[in-house]
Amino acid sequence: MNLKYLLLAGSALLTSTAASAGGFQVNLGGQRNVGMGGVGVGLSLDQAAMFYNPGALAMVRERGVQVGINGAIARISYRPEVGTEQRNLQHDVVTPFNFYAGFGPKEGKWRAGVAVYTPFGSKLRYADNWEGRYTLTQINLQSVFVQPTVSYAINDKLSIGAGLVVLAYGTVNLQRDVPLQNQAGNTAHVTLDGKAEHKLGYNAGIHYRPSEKLSEGVSYRSRVDAQVKGGDVQLSNVPTSAGGSFTATNFNVTLPLPATISLGIGVMPNEKLTLGVDANYVQWSKYRTLDFAFSGNNSAGGTSGTSGLVGGRTTSSSLREYQDALTLRVGGQYQVTSGLSLRAGAAYDFTPVKDGFVTPETPDADRVSLSAGASYTFAEKFGVDLSFLFEDFEKRTQTQAELVNKGTAVDRIAGTYKTYIFIPGVGLHYNF
Repeated sequence: MNLKYLLLAGSALLTSTAASAGGFQVNLGGQRNVGMGGVGVGLSLDQAAMFYNPGALAMVRERGVQVGINGAIARISYRPEVGTEQRNLQHDVVTPFNFYAGFGPKEGKWRAGVAVYTPFGSKLRYADNWEGRYTLTQINLQSVFVQPTVSYAINDKLSIGAGLVVLAYGTVNLQRDVPLQNQAGNTAHVTLDGKAEHKLGYNAGIHYRPSEKLSEGVSYRSRVDAQVKGGDVQLSNVPTSAGGSFTATNFNVTLPLPATISLGIGVMPNEKLTLGVDANYVQWSKYRTLDFAFSGNNSAGGTSGTSGLVGGRTTSSSLREYQDALTLRVGGQYQVTSGLSLRAGAAYDFTPVKDGFVTPETPDADRVSLSAGASYTFAEKFGVDLSFLFEDFEKRTQTQAELVNKGTAVDRIAGTYKTYIFIPGVGLHYNF
């Protein structure tokens, strides 16, 4: 077996999501925020402030607990550069969730809490025998982050807060075909399966409310390097004649989860209406390459392209060359009655993926998002939150000549991608 086909299997690892905020970053931190286009940095809506701006938590009036879940359904199609047949993904549902619990003295200046959320996650399965099956057939990514948080109101206008971000759980399963067949005529297949190590980061913010009708916020979420060490390499349907040419059974890889700087403004024209505008700046430019190290030797005697034997370990490097990207968000909430609130919002995401660097596992593009939501509260304590988010990606086309020019033809495929994502969500909250 030519080892480069196995090495290229690694190029997609940990780089995909079904519902994202540019690249593979998810912005589904709270149901109320989702219904308002994802704004929240300049507002103090509820305990989800721990995710959007920890500094705003001390300004949240109620102490409480809330839990939410979303069902992200991606519709991704691919049309090859040569030919007219369109390929579609199988319609898997990804379910990011969030949990928040906020505590503190009712009239005090501080609040503390814990947040659990899933900022990265994906499950994509392309159709059988699609043109890019030697690049990717399936990817399944799961992650859970835990964030203990403390926030303090310096006075009635200014508050600060910070949280320790813990990558508590992360798994990845990546699969692709290999252009070889065994004696029974079955196509060879490779699976990379691994768990990420626990890693630490932080999330900090400042919230300022100069008047009853205006609030401002800034937050910073640090970079966290997700590392998989000793992941499993599994081969199936390998012909006997090629079975001994590769002895690796494990792999290591590190993926930088980028830092994000966010600014937000909240405007409250009256007691019923709340408006918000956010800007998120994600430092994707730190993501230059995705580098893999495989245990074992290549008895066939070396490989071509960007891979080779280094100190008894075979390595692979896949170009990413991401660029920093901006997301603009706007949203509003209207208090119809004492128990019923309605929401709507929109966002525009600039993709960090340059032309010639689009991959099947993250067929990213500039996108427009539209959202709506509602909440109904019973007896001022218990309530239900609903949200719906729709994301429309621009068509993204890359040619074979473009891939060759960028040096990415070895692990990309020419053609046109088109993506839609539908994300309904539901949550429960209890205030005390």
